[in-house]
Amino acid sequence: MELSVELSFYPLQDQYKKPILALIDALKQESSIEVISNRMSTQLFGEYDSVMMVLNRLMKASFEQYGSAVFVAKFINSDRRPKA
Repeated sequence: MELSVELSFYPLQDQYKKPILALIDALKQESSIEVISNRMSTQLFGEYDSVMMVLNRLMKASFEQYGSAVFVAKFINSDRRPKA
C-alpha cells in the first residue's frame, strides 16, 4: 500500500531552525521514500512500511537529540505525489 504523509516539526526551543533542517536532511537521505519540502511542511511518499519505519526512527532520534517537540502529520493511504 502506498502512503502519503504531510509532516510538520516544531522543536520547542529558541534555536528551532537547525533541528528542522537537520530532520529534513535526514529524511532526504532515505532512499526508500520520496521527500518534498517547502516552507510550510514536508511531504513523504512511499510504501507504507518504509515510510512508517523512517518516521518511527527519525521522530525518536529527534526527541532524543532535541528534547521536547511537536510533530503534526496527515496520513493518506494513497500516492498523492504532485503531478509534474
